Amino acid sequence: MSSNRSDAPLADPVFAERYRAMSSRDARFDGQFITGVHTTGIYCRPSCPAATPKPGNVTFYLTAAAAHEAGLRACKRCLPDAVPGSPEWNVRDDLAARAMRLIADGTVEREGVPGLARRLGYTPRHLGRVLTSELGAGPLALARAHRAQTARLLLAGTDLSITDVAFAAGFTSVRQFNETMAEIYRTTPGAIRASAKGRPDRPTHAHADAGQAASLTLRLPARAPFDGAALFAFLAARAVPTAEAGDESMYSRTLALPHGPAVVTLSLGGTATAPHVICDAHLADVADLAPLVARVRRLLDLDADAVAIDEGLAADPALADSVRDNPGRRVPGSVDAEEILFRALIGQQVSVAGARTALARLTHALGTPIDAAPFTRLFPTAEQIAEGGRQVLRGPARRVQTILATAEALADGSLVIDVGESREELEARLTALPGIGPWTAGYVAMRVLGSPDILLTSDLAIRQGAARLGLPSEARELAAHGAAWAPWRSYAGMHLWRAAQA
Repeated sequence: MSSNRSDAPLADPVFAERYRAMSSRDARFDGQFITGVHTTGIYCRPSCPAATPKPGNVTFYLTAAAAHEAGLRACKRCLPDAVPGSPEWNVRDDLAARAMRLIADGTVEREGVPGLARRLGYTPRHLGRVLTSELGAGPLALARAHRAQTARLLLAGTDLSITDVAFAAGFTSVRQFNETMAEIYRTTPGAIRASAKGRPDRPTHAHADAGQAASLTLRLPARAPFDGAALFAFLAARAVPTAEAGDESMYSRTLALPHGPAVVTLSLGGTATAPHVICDAHLADVADLAPLVARVRRLLDLDADAVAIDEGLAADPALADSVRDNPGRRVPGSVDAEEILFRALIGQQVSVAGARTALARLTHALGTPIDAAPFTRLFPTAEQIAEGGRQVLRGPARRVQTILATAEALADGSLVIDVGESREELEARLTALPGIGPWTAGYVAMRVLGSPDILLTSDLAIRQGAARLGLPSEARELAAHGAAWAPWRSYAGMHLWRAAQA
């Protein structure tokens, strides 16, 4: 948090940079920081069209929760929480970033602050000190702000009842929901919904029944530019029949959420300058909406700072044409950390088609049945693979044993992987297991954590793509050349993968 409110705040270079972005109403910075204006008592996105406040009246915050803690309310004109999220939580890999990833996934709602702290390996008191110091708010306030933002998204973008919105956003009671919304937005949930009537981002449908199952459509903003077609093509090429389907314009799949199975269909919408993803979701429980949104945003890397990434990579003449022709390339994430690990293990040293066949056989044999035509299965859990995998898995005995041993470790809790890990810890934990090497660990870290700076130089397709672009194709030489792409080597790898398919 930058909070210089002296007579000469522009002397602070961070403040000055943010003030220039705000003064020019640069939408690129929406979601990356928040402008608090103390004379009006509101906070805004940097591109808010309101008159530019004087420097001495401004404080910049990294989170909405910090603005709430300072007594500010959200601007009703620019809706500062209706923008892509901050890319910092993937770029950074410290305790604060790891906590933010878990908070977005709903860990505080499911496990409380003690559960969040336990996941991160610290005491609740220490975690609170760190988050307050670095982000301007503690874990409860950060989770509360996330609930409020989810609720506003649902109020403005669906026809769910007020009660369903409250519980879908993670509130424990309607009273708590109403009090929080009044404090943060200085208005009622009904007024938020009324103000959104007639807007083009209203849903095509929304329904929740008495059993709390829900079907709804949301529009999730992406940071421009956004090469969604290439991202969908990557996912579609690896889609497991009975559980996934897709092409360059659509991706659909089953997934397990905290309260039950779900099916989500994603498609591209918006414009080149204001892209979004249309998210059509069918949930077993409306309370799973918030973690679903967080996981979809991570899967599609919607919050990446594409302008900064493209500028950095285009500085290399070998990548410049690819970046120019394919702006906004993204790194695919995940909706389930354990699934990505098994995909990586099964996909080692085999073609994409071969891995897909093996995964399809595993999912059909072991995955939990689901009635969601055209889908019939969930991807199997670690427990299911540990119990029945030996009868289904094919290939070298050593690889089969590695997969089974990993499944057993995940099932008994001796191995845990989730978005709250640091890259170093995750890679060390994985490579300590027999049969798991640097490629698998790096691939998992890239997709589960969203780590932006991993170049898988041992990957054959990446080396083939490098050769087609006139880059070194030997792993060591490619790694040396790619050092200049830091901190965006994961994105460079996506350009190389694409080049290999050209």
